[in-house]
Amino acid sequence: MNPFKKALSRESTAGIIFTLPFTIGFLLFMIVPMGISLYYSFCKYDILSPPVFTGLDNFVKMFQDETFFKAIGVTFYFALVSVPLRLIFALVVAMLLLKNSRMSGFYRAAYYLPSIIGGSVAVAILWKRMFATDGVINRLLGMVGIETTFAWLGETRTAIWVLILLAVWQFGSSMLIFLSALKQISRELYEAAEVDGANGIQKFFRITLPLLTPTIFFNLVMQMINGFLAFTQSYIITQGKPMNSTLFYTVYMYQQSFEFYNTGYGAALAWVMLAIIGAITLILFATKKFWVYEEG
Repeated sequence: MNPFKKALSRESTAGIIFTLPFTIGFLLFMIVPMGISLYYSFCKYDILSPPVFTGLDNFVKMFQDETFFKAIGVTFYFALVSVPLRLIFALVVAMLLLKNSRMSGFYRAAYYLPSIIGGSVAVAILWKRMFATDGVINRLLGMVGIETTFAWLGETRTAIWVLILLAVWQFGSSMLIFLSALKQISRELYEAAEVDGANGIQKFFRITLPLLTPTIFFNLVMQMINGFLAFTQSYIITQGKPMNSTLFYTVYMYQQSFEFYNTGYGAALAWVMLAIIGAITLILFATKKFWVYEEG
């Protein structure tokens, strides 16, 4: 047999060929840009002129930057509030949809839809209009006798909560994962608990919740990462205003890189965010054994 044909007939060769497009794409669009970004983080670079190596100047500047700490604080607040609320809401809806009915498929699709379109620019603009002084929210309040032209996006106390509500609304993906996990719990466990006289609350906290902890952990890790990388909500709806009360870290990084042309500093901000997300993920995995139930 021709050596070339013999090589192509091997399963390992076929695997390499089929994975080659992904491998090339990963190297060209992920690894190489990350390497360039790491170099830029140690440079003074404004896109318009060649980068000049400055060592740790960008990182020193970062820890003297009040806006940097403000953006970190806002991002932590957003993630630590929106992610638990989203998971709680997703779990409640998943339990409601657990029983099959003629409309189950429709309800699952309807509740999942916000996860598909919720991060789009169009929905962000719609949300911005809803919470405007003459938007639908104030109009609905007027219909129930509460006349108001409250500026939801103009107050530091409420602007961040508008973005949190939008994030919580996108609970569909977590809901489907919870729904799948709930269906894997054996009915025999609930029947045995009923024989022992357990009520609904006891069954939830003694059976459902412990067996769901691996799924909760998975959703928590994924949604926490997404929470720290949130961008569209802040950039489209509030642009970080008022008084930087909704300035997400990613928005500040974008502003530094492409609006203020301080790209080297923006690259340094990106690597610090990567370190923060990595640290949070490590903490979650380190504490996993204390609250995640593992059979056997």
